[in-house]
Amino acid sequence: MKMIQKVVLLLGVLLFSVEGFSQKTDTISKSNKDSLNIPKRTIVYAADKLAIVRPLNIEFTHSAPYNFTSERGNTSLPESRVESFSQAKISANFNFIKRKTWLLGATLNYRYTSVEANMVDPFTENATTLDDDFHYLSSSLNFSYFSTLFKKRTIYSSSIIVDGSDQHFERVKGLLTGVIVLKANQKTKMTVGLLVNIDPSAQTPVVPIFTYEFKFNNGLIADITLPKSIYLRKNVFNAGRVSLGTELDRTSFYLYNIDGTSQRFEYRQLDINSGLIYEHAIGDFVFTGKTGMKLTPSGRLFRKEDSFKEAVYEINPNTTFYFNLGVSFNPFTVLGKKK
Repeated sequence: MKMIQKVVLLLGVLLFSVEGFSQKTDTISKSNKDSLNIPKRTIVYAADKLAIVRPLNIEFTHSAPYNFTSERGNTSLPESRVESFSQAKISANFNFIKRKTWLLGATLNYRYTSVEANMVDPFTENATTLDDDFHYLSSSLNFSYFSTLFKKRTIYSSSIIVDGSDQHFERVKGLLTGVIVLKANQKTKMTVGLLVNIDPSAQTPVVPIFTYEFKFNNGLIADITLPKSIYLRKNVFNAGRVSLGTELDRTSFYLYNIDGTSQRFEYRQLDINSGLIYEHAIGDFVFTGKTGMKLTPSGRLFRKEDSFKEAVYEINPNTTFYFNLGVSFNPFTVLGKKK
């Protein structure tokens, strides 16, 4: 779902803040020097966790062929098959202004999706071959403010997001969050909060946020960022890192003239990717390989003016194998460096 991407954008801002508040104790530092270092320390921490908040990230994903069932309304359609499903993603993140109590920046995203499928047309119910490319673009202006509440560090964040395709501008959306840092020291970091999604098409207008990181004595790191990911990580080879776990991703794009009218539609799909990740830093570049199984609970096609739950067409894909290759420009990387 598109919600996942929005949550990731805000979590990036929030993770900035958590590292900026990390101390040897859980008390609030009064040092002006520590306050002035918050922007730099927070950027290092967030860019290490989330590729979308790095200055530049490029990824390619390919899924093995898979079958899927589908429904239009209460009518079940014959089983269909996706022969090829590939995506390319490019994102760029800029921080315009960094002050000791606030950050202002922007994120740009582009996602290319290529699909080849033998399927039943949901509108004519005739067998057809789909061989098409889809382009999804979005950008956001992100602002976060660092304060205190109940003697705990608190981060208030917001984003204004616009999206569309290569043919049309489509939506303007907003996000608001409030997160309290419950613990932030050298070994443990934990936050809780809420995200409010200002988007009429959203399935869930309010989403709880929970992040937790714990460093074990043997070098393993438990890294939980809900609702985005759960990982067990281990630094290897001086400049590498292996991660085992699960993360959420999404596919979203707009479609036009598919029912013989000028009606605009949107397709959204939530993916649960489970498996292995290896990252390796060479200079300021981080090369990433991911592989495992992709589970898609459902994908839905709905009219642009409707919400995700008001689908005109729904598919249920089988679990399939996937792999992902990526490279990021990240001058803040901590793999193999001391920052």
